[in-house]
Amino acid sequence: QVQLVESGGGLVQAGGSLRLSCAASGSIFSISSAGWYRQAPGKQREWVATMLSGGSTNYVDSVKGRFTISRDNAKNTVYLQMNSLKPEDTAVYYCNLKVVHVGWTRGDYWGQGTQVTVSS
Repeated sequence: QVQLVESGGGLVQAGGSLRLSCAASGSIFSISSAGWYRQAPGKQREWVATMLSGGSTNYVDSVKGRFTISRDNAKNTVYLQMNSLKPEDTAVYYCNLKVVHVGWTRGDYWGQGTQVTVSS
Protein backbone atom coordinates (compact mmCIF):
# COMPACT_ATOMS: atom_id res chain seq x y z
CA GLN A 1 0.00 0.00 0.00
CA VAL A 2 1.07 3.57 -0.71
CA GLN A 3 0.17 6.74 1.15
CA LEU A 4 0.32 10.19 -0.40
CA VAL A 5 0.51 13.30 1.74
CA GLU A 6 0.01 16.66 0.09
CA SER A 7 1.09 20.00 1.46
CA GLY A 8 1.78 23.55 0.36
CA GLY A 9 -1.65 24.92 -0.38
CA GLY A 10 -2.91 28.18 1.02
CA LEU A 11 -4.17 31.67 0.32
CA VAL A 12 -2.16 33.89 -2.01
CA GLN A 13 -2.76 37.10 -3.89
CA ALA A 14 -2.99 37.13 -7.66
CA GLY A 15 0.48 37.11 -9.16
CA GLY A 16 1.92 35.20 -6.25
CA SER A 17 3.45 31.74 -6.06
CA LEU A 18 2.93 28.51 -4.21
CA ARG A 19 4.69 25.14 -4.31
CA LEU A 20 2.66 22.03 -3.70
CA SER A 21 4.30 18.84 -2.51
CA CYS A 22 3.10 15.25 -2.67
CA ALA A 23 5.15 12.85 -0.59
CA ALA A 24 4.67 9.15 -1.19
CA SER A 25 5.51 6.41 1.25
CA GLY A 26 5.06 2.68 1.24
CA SER A 27 6.02 -0.16 -1.03
CA ILE A 28 7.29 1.77 -4.04
CA PHE A 29 9.82 0.43 -6.50
CA SER A 30 9.36 3.22 -9.01
CA ILE A 31 6.94 5.95 -10.05
CA SER A 32 5.62 5.42 -13.57
CA SER A 33 3.91 8.76 -13.82
CA ALA A 34 2.98 11.64 -11.57
CA GLY A 35 0.18 14.06 -12.14
CA TRP A 36 -1.64 16.98 -10.62
CA TYR A 37 -5.35 17.62 -10.96
CA ARG A 38 -7.63 20.30 -9.58
CA GLN A 39 -11.29 20.73 -8.82
CA ALA A 40 -12.90 24.12 -8.48
CA PRO A 41 -16.25 24.54 -6.70
CA GLY A 42 -19.11 23.33 -8.88
CA LYS A 43 -16.77 22.01 -11.56
CA GLN A 44 -15.42 18.63 -12.57
CA ARG A 45 -11.90 17.58 -11.67
CA GLU A 46 -9.47 18.88 -14.27
CA TRP A 47 -6.08 17.52 -15.29
CA VAL A 48 -3.31 20.08 -14.76
CA ALA A 49 0.09 18.47 -15.35
CA THR A 50 1.86 15.14 -15.81
CA MET A 51 5.43 13.96 -15.58
CA LEU A 52 6.32 10.55 -16.99
CA SER A 53 9.08 8.32 -15.68
CA GLY A 54 11.48 9.52 -18.37
CA GLY A 55 11.02 13.11 -17.29
CA SER A 56 8.78 14.38 -20.07
CA THR A 57 6.06 16.76 -18.96
CA ASN A 58 2.71 17.98 -20.22
CA TYR A 59 0.45 20.77 -19.04
CA VAL A 60 -3.05 21.98 -19.64
CA ASP A 61 -2.91 25.07 -21.81
CA SER A 62 -4.19 27.36 -19.07
CA VAL A 63 -1.11 26.80 -16.88
CA LYS A 64 1.64 26.48 -19.48
CA GLY A 65 4.50 28.82 -18.72
CA ARG A 66 3.28 29.36 -15.15
CA PHE A 67 3.29 25.92 -13.51
CA THR A 68 6.13 23.41 -13.35
CA ILE A 69 5.88 19.80 -12.26
CA SER A 70 9.00 18.15 -10.88
CA ARG A 71 10.02 15.08 -8.94
CA ASP A 72 12.60 14.07 -6.37
CA ASN A 73 13.05 10.35 -6.90
CA ALA A 74 15.16 9.89 -3.78
CA LYS A 75 12.34 11.29 -1.65
CA ASN A 76 9.45 9.87 -3.72
CA THR A 77 8.07 13.38 -3.74
CA VAL A 78 6.38 15.26 -6.55
CA TYR A 79 6.09 19.03 -6.69
CA LEU A 80 3.98 21.57 -8.50
CA GLN A 81 5.53 25.02 -8.60
CA MET A 82 2.82 27.54 -9.38
CA ASN A 83 3.80 31.05 -10.38
CA SER A 84 1.81 34.05 -11.58
CA LEU A 85 -1.27 32.64 -9.93
CA LYS A 86 -4.67 33.83 -11.06
CA PRO A 87 -8.04 33.77 -9.27
CA GLU A 88 -9.19 31.12 -11.74
CA ASP A 89 -6.49 28.80 -10.37
CA THR A 90 -8.48 28.57 -7.14
CA ALA A 91 -9.30 24.91 -6.53
CA VAL A 92 -8.51 21.85 -4.49
CA TYR A 93 -5.39 20.32 -5.98
CA TYR A 94 -4.83 16.56 -5.98
CA CYS A 95 -1.74 14.58 -6.83
CA ASN A 96 -1.94 11.24 -8.58
CA LEU A 97 0.85 8.70 -8.72
CA LYS A 98 0.99 5.54 -10.76
CA VAL A 99 3.60 3.32 -9.18
CA VAL A 100 5.30 -0.01 -9.51
CA HIS A 101 5.40 -1.72 -6.14
CA VAL A 102 8.21 -3.82 -4.80
CA GLY A 103 7.04 -7.15 -6.13
CA TRP A 104 6.18 -5.66 -9.56
CA THR A 105 2.47 -5.07 -9.07
CA ARG A 106 1.11 -1.67 -10.05
CA GLY A 107 -1.04 0.83 -8.22
CA ASP A 108 -2.81 4.13 -8.81
CA TYR A 109 -3.03 6.48 -5.85
CA TRP A 110 -4.50 9.88 -5.02
CA GLY A 111 -3.55 12.45 -2.44
CA GLN A 112 -6.06 13.91 -0.01
CA GLY A 113 -6.15 17.26 -1.75
CA THR A 114 -4.87 20.67 -0.75
CA GLN A 115 -6.79 23.94 -1.10
CA VAL A 116 -5.33 26.73 -3.18
CA THR A 117 -7.12 30.07 -3.02
CA VAL A 118 -6.01 33.02 -5.14
CA SER A 119 -7.46 36.38 -4.25
CA SER A 120 -7.82 39.18 -6.78
